[in-house]
Amino acid sequence: MKIVFDERFFEVYTSDPAASAGRLESILMETQDYGFVKAEKASDDDILLVHTPQHLEFVRSMYRIYELALLAAGATIMASEIAFREPAFALIRPPGHHASPDSSWGFCYFNNIAVSVRKLLANEKINRAVIVDFDLHYGDGTANTFQNDSSVKYFHMPSAEVESIAEFLEGEEFDIIAVSAGFDKHRGDWGSYLETEDYTEIGEIIKEFAEEKCEGRRYAALEGGYVTSVLGKNVRAFLEGFS
Repeated sequence: MKIVFDERFFEVYTSDPAASAGRLESILMETQDYGFVKAEKASDDDILLVHTPQHLEFVRSMYRIYELALLAAGATIMASEIAFREPAFALIRPPGHHASPDSSWGFCYFNNIAVSVRKLLANEKINRAVIVDFDLHYGDGTANTFQNDSSVKYFHMPSAEVESIAEFLEGEEFDIIAVSAGFDKHRGDWGSYLETEDYTEIGEIIKEFAEEKCEGRRYAALEGGYVTSVLGKNVRAFLEGFS
């Protein structure tokens, strides 16, 4: 199990909750025993696999955010490549699942998971992918990106229905599982739905289906999760099941 990370993600780049101080530090405190890989930035060409030139220029105009958004997308691409050898987790910000091809909101700028999946497809490393999203909020940007693409299926876990992930994966065929890993459904965070042990179960379900259907290929990228007193423990719980 590898975690892709860069210390530049500590930067408080805006006033929004995803950029708040202490958020990533709380995760690092719980994950120091995992192997870490230093993140590298995505290229503009990588971003253009999903986003329009106009959206790329819009984000570029916010230079500080643009640099970190490239790094977050690049870290997720790296996680997707590591997944062919072992599971991987991109410990990143800004998040991405509210970024559509020509727009973004919800603390997102580039759609990290979508960019990474599109690059695997473009490089012919996979033919089919599924994206599992267990964030509190529906990943409209991811759904919009792949709405007319039969090679990628997007699934958002409703409420606290952990078993729905297994039901979805049972009915699909895929070469890799990509995960939008948001932790704001926890009872101590914004959503008040899940217990910490539920994240372990989610990780175990994804691991089981990856090993059964796609030779274990699976990776995840951080989305939401904002209360630092529980965030690190919840990420740790997920990784214990996922790896």
